Amino acid sequence: MRKDAQEAAFSYSLRTDAERRFAQYQELMPHKVRNILLVSTPYDAWVMEEDCKLSERLVSEYRGLNLSQPPSLTWVSRFEDVPRTLDEQHFDMLILMSSFDDEDLASLQEQVKHWHPDLSVVMLTHQRSAQAEELRRQGVDRCFVWTGNADLLLAIVKNAEDQRNVARDTEVAGVRVIILVEDSPSYIASLLPLVYRELVLQAQQVIHEGLNQEHRLLVMRARPKILVAETYGQAMAYFEQYQDCVLGVISDVRFPKGGLLTADAGVSLLRDVHRQRPDVPLLLTSSESSNAARAAEVPAFFVDKNSPFLLAEVRRFISEQLGFGDFVFRDHEGGEIGRASSMFGVERMLKTIPDDVFLAHCRRNDFSRWFFARTEFELAGVMRPLTNEDFAGPLSQRDFLLSLIRDRIRERQSGVVVSFHAGDFDPETDFLKMGKGSLGGKARGLAFLFRMLSQNRWLKERYPSIDVTPPRTVAIGVEGFDAFVRNNNLRYLAKADVPDEEVARLFLAGKMPGWLVHHMRIYLREVQHPITIRSSSLLEDAQYQAYAGLYGTFMLPNNHPDPQVRLEQALRAIRLVFASTYFQAPKAFSQRVQLRTDEEKMGVVVQEVVGQRYGEHFYPAISGVAQSCNYYPFGRMKTDDGVISIAMGLGKIVMDGGQVLRFAPRYPELLPQFASQADMMRNAQAGFYSLYMGSDEAVADVDNGQGNPDRVALRDVADAEPFGPLFRLISRYDPREDVLHDSADAPGAPVLLFSRVLRHGMFPLAEALDDVLQMARQAMGGPVEVEFCVDLPSEEQVLENPGYKGRLALLQLRPMSARAEVRKVTITEDEVRRAFCHSRNALGNTERRDIYDVVFVRPETFDVARTEDMAREIGRMNRTLLQEERPYLLVGFGRWGSADRWLGIPVGWQEICGVAAMVETSSEALKVEASQGSHFFHNITTLGISYVMVDDRGDERIDWSWLGDQPTCEEGEFVCRVRLSSPLLLKVDGRSSRCVILHDAQ
Repeated sequence: MRKDAQEAAFSYSLRTDAERRFAQYQELMPHKVRNILLVSTPYDAWVMEEDCKLSERLVSEYRGLNLSQPPSLTWVSRFEDVPRTLDEQHFDMLILMSSFDDEDLASLQEQVKHWHPDLSVVMLTHQRSAQAEELRRQGVDRCFVWTGNADLLLAIVKNAEDQRNVARDTEVAGVRVIILVEDSPSYIASLLPLVYRELVLQAQQVIHEGLNQEHRLLVMRARPKILVAETYGQAMAYFEQYQDCVLGVISDVRFPKGGLLTADAGVSLLRDVHRQRPDVPLLLTSSESSNAARAAEVPAFFVDKNSPFLLAEVRRFISEQLGFGDFVFRDHEGGEIGRASSMFGVERMLKTIPDDVFLAHCRRNDFSRWFFARTEFELAGVMRPLTNEDFAGPLSQRDFLLSLIRDRIRERQSGVVVSFHAGDFDPETDFLKMGKGSLGGKARGLAFLFRMLSQNRWLKERYPSIDVTPPRTVAIGVEGFDAFVRNNNLRYLAKADVPDEEVARLFLAGKMPGWLVHHMRIYLREVQHPITIRSSSLLEDAQYQAYAGLYGTFMLPNNHPDPQVRLEQALRAIRLVFASTYFQAPKAFSQRVQLRTDEEKMGVVVQEVVGQRYGEHFYPAISGVAQSCNYYPFGRMKTDDGVISIAMGLGKIVMDGGQVLRFAPRYPELLPQFASQADMMRNAQAGFYSLYMGSDEAVADVDNGQGNPDRVALRDVADAEPFGPLFRLISRYDPREDVLHDSADAPGAPVLLFSRVLRHGMFPLAEALDDVLQMARQAMGGPVEVEFCVDLPSEEQVLENPGYKGRLALLQLRPMSARAEVRKVTITEDEVRRAFCHSRNALGNTERRDIYDVVFVRPETFDVARTEDMAREIGRMNRTLLQEERPYLLVGFGRWGSADRWLGIPVGWQEICGVAAMVETSSEALKVEASQGSHFFHNITTLGISYVMVDDRGDERIDWSWLGDQPTCEEGEFVCRVRLSSPLLLKVDGRSSRCVILHDAQ
């Protein structure tokens, strides 16, 4: 797919398909009770305000139940004030309290209802009224016995809203309905608040387990509606109108039927409902315990109204029978054999329960009812009409139900940041979040990756033979870091000048927040594949201050047989990631970008390590980084074609600036670093990283300076397992015939050229990454960088799916600072002739005259074996120049910042944080490609530091003799610092990547 096709195919929405379904819940309950006019005597008003604290309790009830928009109450003391008040302000409900004379009630219909027909009118009395029908004719919609319980007012408001919204909400979203039949105002006043409270509390506990808070609050709008009926006819009308949405029926025994008070009206009602919908749970309530037998004949559950356990029995009915509690798996005798509190739990139990238990639950529609209660209307709607006779047998029926549940779980979690629930979480969830607060930069990029891929399914359609997915991820919000630092009194380290080793020791001694320990214990109980603990600070991977590679990352095999040991290893790694916030390198970087270290906060990413185990080691076949801008294009390559750097094994070697293979995704056959056979043998990857999976005792006692044994091993390619990916990635060079064979079976020396991937279609790496880069670039509005790895299929996977080629795992997405093009910089040919340094491969776009100091490695003393000593000398000079606030030019050999000291000078940020521009060149002893792709290189681009690569070909040059003639200010064994009498002129043209550096005297 070329760029124009990609742009046409790319799409993005702020909401996923599942979230768009959630969004329809925003349209539910459009009619809310926001303003209530209460008419009462001054005494009743005083009692409500001072004794009952009605307004305060109403607001408290709403907040306590996480309900939105508590209504406001307005009091008037005289009925004659009602019409005027209604004309002056809009009200949704009128509550009449205490006694009103016949004249007031007679005028209610004429003066109020006639002019405000949509106004709900409710009467609260202190004793039971026998004139309910007469009150209705006068305009009172419902009458309740008032006992001073503020819960009743909440139930009255919610019931009025349900009555007004039920028709629309059932049609729009299939919202469920519970029918409550009761004609006694006193029992309604006690039963209705009870049912509403339990309904809301149960819904809060179970609705969409595992999703985030936004989803839960939205879905609360889809809770079942309660419709109150006082007669048989009204109840049956409700049932027939909303039959497909009825979740349950709760009925009294004695109430009017056909205009007459009938002793067994409730029994007749429940029997008629059961005849039409045998799967609807029924509850018969009565103050006479003898009616329990009649309930059993229906069949229906029974609750004695006079029982001291009335609340508990109603709660049990709502929880177990209406599907709001755990799904309880029961045998044919009613005994519990297991329970599940989430969709994932039901899925897991379905795989193990006996056939007769499974079929019995299907026959009673228990599964569909349980999913209806969780507002999984589509899933439940597919299940409900199915019967056991629709399937060939229990196995096919079970497989069908499992596939429905699994597909729904994946759909609703796709592209969503899901809150972690220790009680029952799905380890297959794409992206989980523990704790509160920001995700941090790295986690944000990953979350966006999940979202972007979930909305652009064309990528899967274009590459059906591979999986393009990020690895499963858990993000720990910055709340964890805040709590850790606060509880252990470590905030002072943000400003204190403390060595990294001491910072690490203090953090390792600190106590972790209890909730984080508990969450990680539960998580690791289910997850036993290798994991990596990565930093995700607020500033990491930001648009203009990347902080790339400055914080801690630790890979863990996570395979110890003792789960407590695995937990301690993970918590130790998290502590060290926290500690890296206050290490010297990020502090120096913060100083450079003028940000305060004490404002930085650290999130953590726990991510599965993608790859396979080969013997005692675990690693992917290929890892790398893809960039949408190529700052050093070659031949017919263009800057916007991008560049990809790859290596076998873990990606550490790529991000540390090691020896890797580099190519443009649109021209994978062009490999400029392998222009000749000599280049090929010299530049090919010689070492790779893997995660050691053996026992702790066998780990070499290597320490990274922070008290952490190093499980990531650097190994020679020649030592790679012969049954691993090496066999599929190497070519062989036969020097006798000067022939390169793209086969591991051919004679000759092995060389990692990835030819079967890049040239022979074994895996569509270049094409897929080209599409990903273009898609991500459009989504982020600028150049991007993507870390990735490739897991090639095992023999077993190929046998199961012959067309499967493997997995392209996208590990990280971050913005990439493009070259500034605001200012036009022009370099003349005269300046090229006069420059002491000229390059055609420079990064940046600048013209500056404020550099008087040059720090450079002397060519005559350069020794590739002593590059670490050179880094220390540069660090000392950097500190001096930093204190004097003097920007400087740095010139040296090989790759700056390389973790491999044999490829360049391994300086860290704290050793060069005052640099203004850097020049990378080569010597006879050290010739390597550019640093493009490393964390070090990425940070340079985001800081706007001009980076100049000088090759020894063409007209590129450095005038070492001129540089050596300048007056020396400071000199070490390898490094020299000179100070000029007038500033350098540094010009970098971002359009052509050309650079000249001149001294004014030239």
